[in-house]
Amino acid sequence: MTRNRPALRALLVLGLLLAVLGTAGQARAVGYRYWSFWDRDSAGGTWVYATQGPSTARPADGDVQGFRFSVSEDSKHSAKPRGESGFAAICAKTPAREGAKRVALVLDFGTAEDAPSGSTPPDPSPRTVCARVDEDATTADALAAVAKPLRYDTNALLCAIAGYPRTGCGEAVSDDTGSGESPGASPPPRAASEPGNGDGSGNGDGDGDGGPSVGLLTGIAAVAVLGAAATWQARRRRG
Repeated sequence: MTRNRPALRALLVLGLLLAVLGTAGQARAVGYRYWSFWDRDSAGGTWVYATQGPSTARPADGDVQGFRFSVSEDSKHSAKPRGESGFAAICAKTPAREGAKRVALVLDFGTAEDAPSGSTPPDPSPRTVCARVDEDATTADALAAVAKPLRYDTNALLCAIAGYPRTGCGEAVSDDTGSGESPGASPPPRAASEPGNGDGSGNGDGDGDGGPSVGLLTGIAAVAVLGAAATWQARRRRG
């Protein structure tokens, strides 16, 4: 039995490593509190995550675009603007004008759960507003025309619409409580932004740190544990 002790100790150590890695994966899980930017698919009647920032997107007359403030892990899990209003309803009282276009905007300030500590969404339900702007105007121009004050950070990330929230900008939020901030984190993936920020943290679908994921390391540890267990069992049979 003595000669099997090294293998048994290795098995116990690797099992502990597996447990620690699993806990670390839970601790590192974060979301981001930010304004996301959406296009309304008029044919399907659904919201689609915008592929451009509001400063480069140039909507056409009759388009519907939305902004939603929420805590989201990435673009695939981001909360969509609420409400079903279409262009005809939003811009019913804004007549067309030559040399201008009308863009319907849905501004969803989110829920109390998404709000920063000490803040409350200014409206419990989304605002809808029709912006009439020049024909070559961007979405950012339309937003500035109807939803001031806007606030941007030094990286030109859109931080506040109509003054909400008063502070903070794309901060990381701990996954377990939804409120704990993680200082120094990267900006939210594919958040609404001006030029100079691009896509924030890359494609928005990865871990954002460029290294191996916790899941990969956990898998490696699991394989190692199983291998050590098999070796121990084989030696025990031979003994």
